[in-house]
Amino acid sequence: MSDVSKPGDTVPPPLGLWLATKKSASRLQDWFVIQSMAVKLTVLALALLIPASAVYSVSVLQKQAAVAEQVKAMAAAATAGDAAWTLNDSLPVVFGAGSVLGFLETQPVDRITVVYTPLMWNLSERIVLVESQGKQHAYYPSDLETRIFTDKAVTAPWGAKLTFIPRGELSPSGQELFERLDQRFADARPLSEKNSWRGGASGVLSALLTLGLLVFLYIQLKGQFKSLKFIEPAQVQGSIDELVGMDDIKAEVAQIKDQYERRAVYAEYGINKPFNVMFSGPAGTGKTKLASYLAKELKLPILFHSAANLETGFVAGGSNTLSRIVAMAKRRKRCIVFLDEAQDLFMKRGGRRKFDDDTANTLLSVLDGVRSKNEAEIIWIVASNFSSETMEMDEAMLRRFQMKVDFRMPNREERLAIIGHYLRQRADKVLPQLDLHHVVDVTEGRSPADLETIVNQAGITAVQAGEMIGADTLMQAAERVLVGNVNLHTTEERERDRRIIAVHEWGHFLVDLEHERQQPDSNWAQILADMKTIKISLKANPRTNALGFVFHKQGVNLLKTKSDIEHDVRVLLGGMANEELFFGEEGTTNGAHNDITRVTKLLHHAVGEMGMYRKTRLNFGALAQDSRSGEVDEETRTIMEAQSERLYLETKAVLERLQPLTEHLVGKLLAAGEMSLSEALVEIRNFEAG
Repeated sequence: MSDVSKPGDTVPPPLGLWLATKKSASRLQDWFVIQSMAVKLTVLALALLIPASAVYSVSVLQKQAAVAEQVKAMAAAATAGDAAWTLNDSLPVVFGAGSVLGFLETQPVDRITVVYTPLMWNLSERIVLVESQGKQHAYYPSDLETRIFTDKAVTAPWGAKLTFIPRGELSPSGQELFERLDQRFADARPLSEKNSWRGGASGVLSALLTLGLLVFLYIQLKGQFKSLKFIEPAQVQGSIDELVGMDDIKAEVAQIKDQYERRAVYAEYGINKPFNVMFSGPAGTGKTKLASYLAKELKLPILFHSAANLETGFVAGGSNTLSRIVAMAKRRKRCIVFLDEAQDLFMKRGGRRKFDDDTANTLLSVLDGVRSKNEAEIIWIVASNFSSETMEMDEAMLRRFQMKVDFRMPNREERLAIIGHYLRQRADKVLPQLDLHHVVDVTEGRSPADLETIVNQAGITAVQAGEMIGADTLMQAAERVLVGNVNLHTTEERERDRRIIAVHEWGHFLVDLEHERQQPDSNWAQILADMKTIKISLKANPRTNALGFVFHKQGVNLLKTKSDIEHDVRVLLGGMANEELFFGEEGTTNGAHNDITRVTKLLHHAVGEMGMYRKTRLNFGALAQDSRSGEVDEETRTIMEAQSERLYLETKAVLERLQPLTEHLVGKLLAAGEMSLSEALVEIRNFEAG
């Protein structure tokens, strides 16, 4: 766009102030609409009281200014000069009867002297001396009497006879006179005047207590609604095109976008259901990110809120929060509401307390198919980390969602692309020709969020080491994220435990190695590529409370044969079998507890659920009302025990033949603290060659 303005043209004022005002007004309106009726009425009452109070204050100030002008006029017109502002102490002083206003209206008045002592703000102690018929009548008017007295002085005939004197400016004789008056008329003074300082302090204390209460309520309640705000499409960073992989999921979201943009066309085919969308899948798979990108594509504001934070700690707090969200969405008319972590709302209803299901019932009514015109363009996206296949869900809730998008973990190619995408964002700090295949193999079953965390951890490691990000850096980061923080000092002090752990871990490894060496066309290069083990370590792992660990690739075979299951059982039994060979049956430890548990589950799956080792292929557990009861029939138990005994003896036989090699590897591992797969294979080849 070219600039066609002339030098003499005036530049229009910037719109920044107007936009800021408009944005603030919109936020104020959003805040107002989600409040309860009591809060709304209170705000409206305050909105009316504030200007009314301002008008009243202005009128009072005007009256006070008028009195001040009258006083100045009196001073200017006084013929006696300064004598008009001095105390007449020549007349006797008596305590006035009745009220000062009543006396002024009924008795002749020669002069009115007001002696006051300022205390704080507009509070003061005052004495009114009225000269009448050769005497001075002393009055101690209350605050209310003083205000009426001041108002009438403007127009009353005695107003011109007023004289105001600060007590501190009295002559010594006047000071002495008022000290005598204080003593003589102490009991006659109004209580409010005698304790006026207490009244002021009480007012200050009340104000502080009220302010403290308001601050406390603000702190307690601000967390409930601070997240209830819409994010505009322009505020969303990135786009759906930047998402790597997940093409099937992106296609589902594109369908939602198309259906929303062409509602009239779809309605002709009878597709006019509300836009209720269910996102389900493991955490970290991009549900929130994809919802924000959808909002940006449709140019709609989006409100993010965690369903776990709907509850406020009060009865019906969750349903009230939902109602406020609905009110905000209706005001926007066209928007997206995204409720994350909503798996609790999908659970079957029927709580023991009648208010247990209030939030779910409110959501059901919100997602109902009967909607007004103002609600027709609101997209509700409710996300859960579980699906109906992995968790028993409420059928009525599931029926509310005509559109369901199931998120999944990325496959191998997608993991490779995702890691590459994050590395390209810091390409100048990454070594060229980086081999990512080992990292990809290790991260099987991990979410895109986990992959991003691994790349970020690799960056942290590289910065601390003062080097570029390489394959080794990525593997260290993967170990740090997937295994946890490890240390060698915990096990260095326990030599006996270190040796037991080394024997145990080599038992697992060597059983797996022998299986790989028996495969057709097996060679060392193929073994290096196929074995799952990446590293054997004697470092303590606080995350699992273990004194050692094996870092290995995640399994990729979804279908396992009977031979695969038996091999997995042998590998699991290898740790305890090796302990028994080296330390005897009495020397086996509870370090194999997890291995034995997994063996039990594998054999129960093979025998009880798949019918292996039986003449028939039946799963009687499926007929039980509760197959999770843990009860196993006698026949299944007998078969499981027999197969476990057979596989354990086979495992011991393999490891007994490899005892010299195990002893060699244990010594190397104790010395090094950890060994990678390639280092272990080199040691084995050298041992067998020597």
